[in-house]
Amino acid sequence: MWCNLNSPTPEPAARTGRQARFCLASPVDRRAALKRLLGALGLLACPLATWAASPAAGFQRWGSGEYRRFGFLVYEASLWAAADPQQPPLALRLDYRRRIAGRAIAEASVNEMRPFVRDEARLAQWGERMAQLFPDVQDGDHLLGVWAADGARFYQGERLIGEVRDADFARAFFAIWLDPRTSAPGLRARLLTRPGG
Repeated sequence: MWCNLNSPTPEPAARTGRQARFCLASPVDRRAALKRLLGALGLLACPLATWAASPAAGFQRWGSGEYRRFGFLVYEASLWAAADPQQPPLALRLDYRRRIAGRAIAEASVNEMRPFVRDEARLAQWGERMAQLFPDVQDGDHLLGVWAADGARFYQGERLIGEVRDADFARAFFAIWLDPRTSAPGLRARLLTRPGG
């Protein structure tokens, strides 16, 4: 028997030669089979965003803390890193607690990167790239930034939303949270504290 995946029911074999030995007739059956397959591969319980920042990827859990603006909770941040929590590779997850437009996230990022970058033209270019990448978020959404040697990758949930292959950009972007000159020194101190340390 062979099956047209767009058909809700199996179709009779109408061809000669090799044919599929089984058919998942309904979308529900196909989804269940896919879940079993992903579970067997160890991917279902560990989505890409958290997998990219898990100890299995060579990272260790560091600290976490809240970022507040004018007393309002904006996001909760968590840091995973290899040996040095201030150098790549590392991952920073932001769990948002407010609705914010992606363009506003990009603009705020540029403002926070300004102490680390003197070239305004370059900052403007990076700001446009971030505006293209960063989605609008609302309470409960999270973004994950991964700092690699060659740049930065960004995820929303389990989905890669883009990357910037520029080591200077990545250094300046993650300096927002990790540089001693950050505008949020309390959050930096919490991120750089090992759990139980």
